[in-house]
Amino acid sequence: MSKTVTAGIVGAAGYTGGETLRVLLRHPRVAVSFALSQSQVGRRVSDVHADLAGETELRFTGDSQPVDVLFLCMAHGESKKWLAANPVDPATRIIDLGSDFRLGDTAQDRTFVYGLPEFQREKIRTATAIANPGCFATAIQLTLLPLAQAKQVAEVHVTGITGSTGAGQKLQESTHFTWRANNISPYKTLAHQHLDEINRTLQVLQPGLPAVYFLPWRGDFTRGIFVSMSMQTTLTPEENQHLFQVYYQRHPFTHLVEHSIDLKQVVNTNKCLLLLEQVGNRLVVHAALDNLLKGASGQAVQNMNLMFGFPEVVGLELKGIGY
Repeated sequence: MSKTVTAGIVGAAGYTGGETLRVLLRHPRVAVSFALSQSQVGRRVSDVHADLAGETELRFTGDSQPVDVLFLCMAHGESKKWLAANPVDPATRIIDLGSDFRLGDTAQDRTFVYGLPEFQREKIRTATAIANPGCFATAIQLTLLPLAQAKQVAEVHVTGITGSTGAGQKLQESTHFTWRANNISPYKTLAHQHLDEINRTLQVLQPGLPAVYFLPWRGDFTRGIFVSMSMQTTLTPEENQHLFQVYYQRHPFTHLVEHSIDLKQVVNTNKCLLLLEQVGNRLVVHAALDNLLKGASGQAVQNMNLMFGFPEVVGLELKGIGY
């Protein structure tokens, strides 16, 4: 593992752009060539991402330049527009953190591979363009992949709660501190946009997949996702546990645990923790992850590692907050 790749970030002033910068600046095989933000041109990166003071002298630019890998960290719908206006060298790998290409859309004659390593690691290795999964989609799919592979998914009911950073950096009424603090509320009930990519993935493993019903909530915290998936099962607790153990034994960031899980175990890491509980024929799978890392920028760098033949975990062995 001697080679170094150059990376550029488009939309580098936002939450996912900032997280991608933080990870890449510490990655031993990456040199960040540029951080593009039309709204912050000329400013030091550390003036916007204040925690990077003393760690980089990089300034935001309004123009891209040739790189080995390009991270698109813009608002949903903006990646297509940017690629339509900015030709990218065919040798440059593209990783889009938005939703633009998750359902099979193409750009610049590229097919975007869905970037969930636990689903299709080998396809990611040979891809030239990646559609990074959504944060809720990542968590929910990780509760279901082993069951879908075994054709064991029944009608699914999921509840999930996410931190305010999941809504992006632009101020909205529902992200304002005085509204969000000490408050929980539902949104997009049974109609969340991530359901489309969830169903698209799981149908590959289990054609004719039963319905997935999802009830998302806004939480009164900044980062993290916690979901609980519930369905009927014909398997014993031991059989379900075995399915998950076998499926995830070769995946370094998804861990099956036997004790209670909570958000603080995963915040500031690229890990997803899973806990199975079963009462009679009712199976519940809980999942916790950091929406900005395993749900976005960390997973994007994980995909980059696979694309360039680096060890999957390099640059992502991050310290959790603990307490």
